[in-house]
Amino acid sequence: MSQAIVTESATGSISKHAEGKKGTVLGSAVIVAGTAVGAGMFSLPVATSGLWFGYSMLFMVFSWYCMYSAALYLLEANLRFPLGASFDTIAQGTIGNLGRVINGASVAFLCYILTYAYISGGSSIISYSLESVEWVSLSPPAASFVFALILSVIVMMGTRAVDRVSTVLMGGMLITFLWSVSGLIGNASVDYLMVDLPFFDVVPYSMGALGFFTVSFGMQTAVPSITRYLDKDAAKVKKALLSGSLLALIFYTLWQYSFFGNLSRDAFPAIIAAGGNIGSMLEALAETGLHISISTVLQWFANMAVASSFLGVSLCLFDYIADLFGFDNSFTGRLKTAAITFVPPTVLGMFLPDGFITAIGFAGLVLVVFCIISPVVMAYVGRQRGEEGYQVSGGLFRMALVLLFGVAAIVFASLDLAGLLPSFG
Repeated sequence: MSQAIVTESATGSISKHAEGKKGTVLGSAVIVAGTAVGAGMFSLPVATSGLWFGYSMLFMVFSWYCMYSAALYLLEANLRFPLGASFDTIAQGTIGNLGRVINGASVAFLCYILTYAYISGGSSIISYSLESVEWVSLSPPAASFVFALILSVIVMMGTRAVDRVSTVLMGGMLITFLWSVSGLIGNASVDYLMVDLPFFDVVPYSMGALGFFTVSFGMQTAVPSITRYLDKDAAKVKKALLSGSLLALIFYTLWQYSFFGNLSRDAFPAIIAAGGNIGSMLEALAETGLHISISTVLQWFANMAVASSFLGVSLCLFDYIADLFGFDNSFTGRLKTAAITFVPPTVLGMFLPDGFITAIGFAGLVLVVFCIISPVVMAYVGRQRGEEGYQVSGGLFRMALVLLFGVAAIVFASLDLAGLLPSFG
């Protein structure tokens, strides 16, 4: 998942720094890709293991199209408002106060559930990484506490501290991602990838995967910032959204290829039974005989990806809590904000340390509301009012397709979380 919810705080600061400067499509595309790609990508191999490589890519491409279209509908609605209008302003001006409240509540819940997911994922990596160290070890609850404590201090220090740390992490992530993925691809087995699976045998597993696909392409909240950055140039914003989302699709394709080419389909039931957490997947890869250097680099990438995602999401939640309760920027005010922001997900992470996959599932359920359904409704309301300007091509058919995709994602994610859908393994 993406780091979709990071945008209002992270890319908002980018927009402010860019005032007076002309934005570029390339820079905007990178922001879009960075918003979409996050530590949630570790959930994809587990969530799509029932589909396996070929079918997972088929459904992923369809999901990409629907999520890209949803971003365009938000762009359509955004262009009808003054330069700099936020997601909240657009929601209030199109779907009213009720829609605004629903969007706001969804954002808050998503921030909390993702913060917990990253604490769970981070503790899993720490525990796994320390298994090879004889003189020190941490239980999953203790690892959750340590992970949350260290990174929450950085968030408390403010946006500038998060910005600097995140910049270092993003550079490290790029290097370790390319290094580890190139090694995994070089070690991939065609026999693992090309498994002959009847279509109707794997279709049931596609339903539960929809929510995870939506999280993977949750770039919609970047639209207001990108629109401002590119001075409401619809053609440029559209190019940035297309390029950035395709870049994310390429990342995920390489990622799926890397895991499914190195782990047999039969290995995933055991990973799922262990909770499907990041440490379990890294351990399964290590047991395949993967070169120790690649395994180590992959661990570094996992640590940096989770830490980066945690910082972005929790910063957004921190700012949201401070604004909601009216806490000032004094040490006491920031301490109160930090307590409300970090204590609930940290406690949950200590008592339920293996909830990464479940949490990402909940995130997908909530993200659909303001990343798919709201943008479609916003664009539709504007068209019904007869407002002129940029309109997404495809007419009502495309709009209905994206809306149905969103509704299906909500329904199937709900059924999956309730244990009512077929589960692989």
